Amino acid sequence: MQEFEEKFASEQSCIDYLFRLRWPGGFRCPRCGHERFWGMNRGLFRCTSCDLQTSVTAGTIFQDTRKPLKLWFQAMWYITNQKQGVSALGLQRVLGFGSYHTSWIWLHKLRCAMIRPGRDRLGGAVEVDETYIGGSKPGKRGRGAAGKVLVLVAAQEDGNRIGRIRLRRIADASANSLEEAVPEMVVPGSIVRTDDWSGYRGLVRHGYIHDVVRKDASIGENLWPLANRVIALLKRWLLGIHQGAVQISHLDYYLDEYTFRFNRRTAGPHGHEENSSIAWFNKPFLLSRLRAIRSLAE
Repeated sequence: MQEFEEKFASEQSCIDYLFRLRWPGGFRCPRCGHERFWGMNRGLFRCTSCDLQTSVTAGTIFQDTRKPLKLWFQAMWYITNQKQGVSALGLQRVLGFGSYHTSWIWLHKLRCAMIRPGRDRLGGAVEVDETYIGGSKPGKRGRGAAGKVLVLVAAQEDGNRIGRIRLRRIADASANSLEEAVPEMVVPGSIVRTDDWSGYRGLVRHGYIHDVVRKDASIGENLWPLANRVIALLKRWLLGIHQGAVQISHLDYYLDEYTFRFNRRTAGPHGHEENSSIAWFNKPFLLSRLRAIRSLAE
């Protein structure tokens, strides 16, 4: 905390930090690429070539915010330093927000930024399985259960340990859904270990080495260790931190946050971008998730 306060002692230090991250080689106009600008009021930069006005926060989760950047930075620091995660109520108490809704919106904006587009896919040997997220309900169990959300889980083998993971919501367990989702999570040429569910049988056509670990294709207790452990930890996290009060429409944001935290669970303060929690703070959200962020209620 002391190191954070020294580095970001003022609002201007936060602005300067974003400027260096956005334009490490000096200002570049996002429209024409020109290097010279005029500084204007309200933190705007006006390109001397095309007259475009921009700012260090344009196209980021900070765009149009009425709160100080330092408060945003404090929120990011607090969230990344909580091992198990943060609830909106907890963030509201720590930062002193008058509104729970503000805290909730901020958390979702930050969750949008936790997963960078174009991130590396898993490789090597990967266990893949599905699980249902949702409370106990009467009716059919396993694939085809009603009133729940199906989540595809991919866990990369790292010796006897779990390496990185990927989580993705899918519409159903059909071949079309699985053959679309797996290539987004796992690089072709990898060994993909699954059960004998028919939806996985087409993975060979996509360049995967398909290893059927278990002939029983029903969803139940006897899942293989890596995917099973990830599923159990995910459900425990949703119940523990968020008390199970996760709306289905916002589940993707929670899956992104859990993936972010799990893949950085053993990281030190300064590590590889995929594994370091501080790296998320050092790569702030430029231009890539604005559409998803605007979908949230402002």
